[in-house]
Amino acid sequence: MGKDKLSVKIGVLALQGAFIEHIGILQQLGAEALPVRLPDELDSLDGLIIPGGESTSIMNLMQSFKLTQPLRELAQAGFPILGTCAGMICLAKEVTDDEMETLAVMDIAVKRNVFGRQVDSFEVELPIPTLGDKSFPAVFIRAPLISKADPQVEILARLPDGTAVAARQGKLVVAAFHPELTNDLRFHDYFLKIVAAQQVTQVQSAA
Repeated sequence: MGKDKLSVKIGVLALQGAFIEHIGILQQLGAEALPVRLPDELDSLDGLIIPGGESTSIMNLMQSFKLTQPLRELAQAGFPILGTCAGMICLAKEVTDDEMETLAVMDIAVKRNVFGRQVDSFEVELPIPTLGDKSFPAVFIRAPLISKADPQVEILARLPDGTAVAARQGKLVVAAFHPELTNDLRFHDYFLKIVAAQQVTQVQSAA
């Protein structure tokens, strides 16, 4: 991010899944990062990450901890949120192979566990043009895919067969893979730049 960037405070939903790894990468990039488990911990945040894990468990825990509606309202208000793997499922408006409730804030349909069980996990060098010319080492673990996206959704990455696996809509960013499980910080840095740009807009609006 660099010292010329505004400082940002990013929450990582810590109900279940790989939240510790996300916190570590955010700290490497110079952001303040903290786990979020309760609604009042959303106050004063500049952005949020919903990590990978088990999507049904994460949504059930969101409901139990009374986070579902606050998160939905934040997303609808333009709050920056990054969802990875299960986090992508939580943000999608439709899950084609399940009737689970989601936050339903991003105009995509997803299909769960497309690539098999955990033993079928794989890593691929994935072209993501918005990150630059160098490919990204994308780790897929029981990953979903984007089966449908409305025109206002920007597809950020596709597998060689054309399968969409990362996207952006406004301040919402999703990835079917686990960027927190690599040493490549560019995907998180991309999200932090979205958060920083939002901060600049808010400062200018308040001036």
